[in-house]
Amino acid sequence: MAQIIKHGIKDLLDKANAEVKKLSIPDAGAVFDKDDYVFVDLRDIREIQRSGKIPGAFSCPRGMLEFWIDPQSPYHKDIFNQDKTYVFYCASAWRSALSTQTAQNMGLSPVFHLDGGFNAWSEAGLPIEEHSRKP
Repeated sequence: MAQIIKHGIKDLLDKANAEVKKLSIPDAGAVFDKDDYVFVDLRDIREIQRSGKIPGAFSCPRGMLEFWIDPQSPYHKDIFNQDKTYVFYCASAWRSALSTQTAQNMGLSPVFHLDGGFNAWSEAGLPIEEHSRKP
């Protein structure tokens, strides 16, 4: 018997986008290099290797987000324990909407997600840091 999905991705994204704040591309371009903002790239390392990232962004694979945010987790990263504004992004703002909702529900604040994601950032001609592969 086939599975019956009660809440599809469209429903989940609609709910997340209704609960979280977006940061527009122009606004993000104005603050990405400010010390009180942390841009968090949720994309897989292969995506970052292919297309680069927002300069200075912290790479956090989507699957590790909750573990890296929680100070009680053995995988906690101190970058998530600062009095800063967090801006999550992925390629098209789907993973980042869900991630921002999760981070907000966990108590991380303030949190935003990048409207349009890295694709919109790139299309706007904003700076991109090339990923250097380690030998």
